[in-house]
Amino acid sequence: MSILNTYMQKEQQLKQLQEELDKLKNDDRLKTELDFKNHLEDLMREFDKSATDVIKLLNPASIAVKSSSSTKSSGRAKRKLKVYKNPNTGEVVETRGGNQKTLKQWKDEYGAETVESWLVRTED
Repeated sequence: MSILNTYMQKEQQLKQLQEELDKLKNDDRLKTELDFKNHLEDLMREFDKSATDVIKLLNPASIAVKSSSSTKSSGRAKRKLKVYKNPNTGEVVETRGGNQKTLKQWKDEYGAETVESWLVRTED
């Protein structure tokens, strides 16, 4: 696309956005919300309060729920225990990750698909 076409397209988009902005400026609901926001900010400055303080005051339960849920999800979920048994040697390996020394040796020697077929059970 030529730069002239791009320019004309952007100019048209700008005109459309300007029309939408003008409609919003004349909307009584927007005027009411802006007035409320300004009054609220004035009150917050007058009483030296932050938005968080106001939220805590109006809805203390929302802060409690938010803080308790963040502490629960801060840790990573525990991996499942996998138990593998080598049918050739009878050796058993229990691991929660794929970085176990013996398991890696088996995968190098027999292949990952074969070793995965040796999975005996999975526990939480």
